[in-house]
Amino acid sequence: MEQRMRELVDTLNRYAHEYYVLDNPSVPDAQYDALYDELRALEERTGVVLPDSPTHRVGGAPLSAFVPHRHLAPLWSLDKCKTRDELLAWEQRVQKAYDAQDGLAPLRFTLEYKFDGLTINLTYDHGVLVQAATRGDGVVGEGILPQVQTIGSIPLSIPFQGRMEVQGEGYMPLSSFDAYNRNPDNEPLKNARNAAAGALRNLDPKQTARRKLDAYFYNIGYLEGKTLTNSDEMFAFLKGNGIRISPLCGVFESAHEAFDAAMTYADKRHDENFLTDGMVIKIADFATREVLGHTDKFPRWAIAIKFEAEEAVTVLEDVKWYVGRTGKLTPLAHLLPVEIGGATVSRATLNNPGDIARKGVKIGGEVWIRRSNDVIPEIMGSVGDKGTPVPTPTHCPFCGAPVEWRGAHIYCTNDVDCKPQLLYALTHFASRGAMDIEGLSEKTLDRLMETHGLRNPSQLYELKMEDLLDMEGFAKKKAENLLRALENSKQRPLEAFLFALGIPNVGKKTARDLARAFGSVEALAQADLEELTQMPDIGAVVAQSIVDYFANPVKQAELQALRDKGIDPHAQIQAASEQGALAGMRLVFTGSLTLFTREQAKEMAAQAGAIATDSVSKQTSAVIAGPGAGSKLKKAETLGIPVWTEEQFLQHLQGGAI
Repeated sequence: MEQRMRELVDTLNRYAHEYYVLDNPSVPDAQYDALYDELRALEERTGVVLPDSPTHRVGGAPLSAFVPHRHLAPLWSLDKCKTRDELLAWEQRVQKAYDAQDGLAPLRFTLEYKFDGLTINLTYDHGVLVQAATRGDGVVGEGILPQVQTIGSIPLSIPFQGRMEVQGEGYMPLSSFDAYNRNPDNEPLKNARNAAAGALRNLDPKQTARRKLDAYFYNIGYLEGKTLTNSDEMFAFLKGNGIRISPLCGVFESAHEAFDAAMTYADKRHDENFLTDGMVIKIADFATREVLGHTDKFPRWAIAIKFEAEEAVTVLEDVKWYVGRTGKLTPLAHLLPVEIGGATVSRATLNNPGDIARKGVKIGGEVWIRRSNDVIPEIMGSVGDKGTPVPTPTHCPFCGAPVEWRGAHIYCTNDVDCKPQLLYALTHFASRGAMDIEGLSEKTLDRLMETHGLRNPSQLYELKMEDLLDMEGFAKKKAENLLRALENSKQRPLEAFLFALGIPNVGKKTARDLARAFGSVEALAQADLEELTQMPDIGAVVAQSIVDYFANPVKQAELQALRDKGIDPHAQIQAASEQGALAGMRLVFTGSLTLFTREQAKEMAAQAGAIATDSVSKQTSAVIAGPGAGSKLKKAETLGIPVWTEEQFLQHLQGGAI
């Protein structure tokens, strides 16, 4: 019986590949349905469902929650350009790095569509689709295997038996979108992009299946036991495994030629059965990609050419001002709804009062709207002179405090009890990239502010079971989960804690750089402008924001309150390193190390209890200098910081005296 089930699964999956991927069905629907019904009957009789059975495609029972999934290899975003000159500047950077390396294949550029859907990452192991996940932050996404299994063109099993991750885009074909909206039983969808993203992130896979999604795949992020040398081999390998590959629009000898082709495809994009907002140009050779590497966010070997946005004219009905976590007032335009590129636009951001004046927009007047990058609505200017000027607030619309100008923007001067600022600050503190307190939504925080006088992050750690049970919607289990999440958040790494603090102008990357450079909140709090501005990517504005933050008595008191609640990343680092030969030391490695790589040196230092940082400061214990050491060595000598050779570093690791 199980042998027959295996035969049926293999046959039905072959028929599905012919239908969905090759667009060349070999059997009529009635024959497929008969075999499918036979398989379902056998599954019900035996209670066995093979992992690649097509019956998974109808969607199973609803999920209670998405499970985090750590990707085997990171998923990168794409840098973007709009003009030929911007693309040629990218090509020059590529050419410079290419010329510095011998033995590379000739430069070739591939051109592909940039799909407007939701990134998905498939994991195959031993020939079976074992996981599918969203991109998330590029390192950790959300597992959506039951949802992805409903996409008919994605093979549930493949010939390749090694472990592999395949990256692509899930989307709702425009034909499926139109058919869905024509059904009177369905609530109409606004646009195909949101429809795809919403379907793949729906906890009920049966609802995902109803939208008849599709997918294209364009990259292998991880491949076990096989080496591919270029995009031609990669696409051939994917195609050989039945995986639907991204439509390749050409291979070119120069970015100049690729740009011309991209503009041709821009005019044809509405003829396709999917939404696209641009083209992606990539280096074809994988060894060259390895040489070019990545920035913190983007691969240097690929860039998106964004299509010109679509435009429309509508009426500006009102402008409302909103307060963010830093106190900045941002104007939001409320528009007479207008259709642009298949999406209904009723809101658009105006940057600041100067932006409003420069564009000459008026309430009640007509404005020119561009759906920037085919996604974000933007007001480009006014049409005619009709309407009433938009007034600039003199007081905060939420707390009534006077506003003040800081450069081109206006800020609420009340950072003590202006509710929107406090709410956004608390929401940011609890967010995934910060303290990652699961279950602490903006709505919950808002209610805690109303019912329990919550104002500062440190007060979160004073919450008790009875406080939560008093709130509507909190049963015992939910309250226990939130209290556990709060306790777990005390172990977050230093970089997450610094990001959570919401220091103005300090994002995730800067927080990570600061954590590596200073190793503790205390060391960072003592840093001066000179130390901070000597760090890469930190200019005068960011440095001043950091200095001002730690000089603020209110912030100092809150930091102390957090320490009192057991949140002190510096103390955790020290406690973990007390037994090492270099316990508590802060080391900087510079120059071309010869006895080990930079990463190996940092790992050895960490195992011995030291903190390896990237910036020399007054808190640095020693600098290990290899051949070619430059500015870091000079700064160490100026500050009187000990300088070790690599051999001396090894002696210290072994506990020996120099």
